[in-house]
Amino acid sequence: MSITTSTIEPGIVTVTVDFPPVNALPSAAWFDLGEQILAAGADPATHVVILRAEGRGFNAGVDIKEMQATEGYGALIDANRGCAAAFAAVYDCAVPVVVAVNGFCVGGGIGLVGNADVIVATDDAVFGLPEVDRGALGAATHLARLVPQHLMRTLYFTAQNVTAQQLEHFGSVYRVVPRADLLETALEVARMIAVKDTRVIRAAKEALNGIDPVDVKTSYRLEQGYTFELNLAGVSDEHRDAFVTTGKAKA
Repeated sequence: MSITTSTIEPGIVTVTVDFPPVNALPSAAWFDLGEQILAAGADPATHVVILRAEGRGFNAGVDIKEMQATEGYGALIDANRGCAAAFAAVYDCAVPVVVAVNGFCVGGGIGLVGNADVIVATDDAVFGLPEVDRGALGAATHLARLVPQHLMRTLYFTAQNVTAQQLEHFGSVYRVVPRADLLETALEVARMIAVKDTRVIRAAKEALNGIDPVDVKTSYRLEQGYTFELNLAGVSDEHRDAFVTTGKAKA
């Protein structure tokens, strides 16, 4: 289980997540992911970052089993802070971040993808927030960057998924390709960015963040506040325990 950074071509750095079986990340891994993304962007030799994953799917969110096996609220606090740090790192990375989504992208994965600059996905990729089925809230901030407002609310309340093809229709996913072509497609986009003057691209990234109509970091932390309330009320534990025991949402 690891998060690794490597230079795949001059100016193009990949950050790869590999946490079998479903890339549900423990708290420490979220912090590590954020640190590696920021470090890659801080290197003057880096012109663009590709965020990708090995295995069945891109990301399954936080490791709920870790959370339920820990006494008190320490694991919850660490998971929330870790997610906030990783999401912010994608947004604040000094160079553009291209995400390559394979299979499923749910929960915390939406926070990563929603803050990215370019999204490419496999033709079997699905995106969603099962948060309400886990007794939690969060990442509506980022889902709202992928789909129109009313669809976001429908997906959020129902915990349904949206397909890569639907997101391509909305313009939030740039390309949808067979799984075998995913990395090469991400590289094609990255190369188009990497050949530009990195001084200009870095300024462009900062400028685009500066004119963003939504403060994604503050709005996400607001969402997390309601999750803490649900935890203090005992609601979240009921739902997480049901998921750990049965693998299904609490009825």
